[in-house]
Amino acid sequence: MAAQSLRLFRLLGRTAAGRWTFTRLICMKAPYFASISPLIEDLAPGRCVVTLRDRRKVRNHIGTVHAIAMCNAAELAGGLATDVSIAPNQRWIPKGMSVRYLKKAKGTLIATARVDVPAADAPAQEAHAIVEVRDGTGDVVFDADISMWISPRRGE
Repeated sequence: MAAQSLRLFRLLGRTAAGRWTFTRLICMKAPYFASISPLIEDLAPGRCVVTLRDRRKVRNHIGTVHAIAMCNAAELAGGLATDVSIAPNQRWIPKGMSVRYLKKAKGTLIATARVDVPAADAPAQEAHAIVEVRDGTGDVVFDADISMWISPRRGE
């Protein structure tokens, strides 16, 4: 799947309409992500950038972007960055996530994930997707450390 996702993004990701289409396909595969209507802006091994627009459905009772909406964007970015970085003989699953809410989140937010994954021949081990969410002024409003369990695919 990893190589397929990256190939598809490289094909579609050159245009706004293509990025929108790619994001909708990812949200069909993992429907909960559609709840925040994200947009995958960039995807490369070790990196993913997701935009989360501030609108009513992602706001909390005080009018800022809800903490869980940012968690959702972080997991999407971290998961995709991991997915396109692992070898074909590996698989991944999120194991845990530590988050910090650093500032009230308003306006369009950009979640950027970075991940270093183990070598293809490494035994099962943990990797960390580090995600920063920035507001329109460039301030970090939220960050996350997502523990990813990377292991060989069964039968390989």
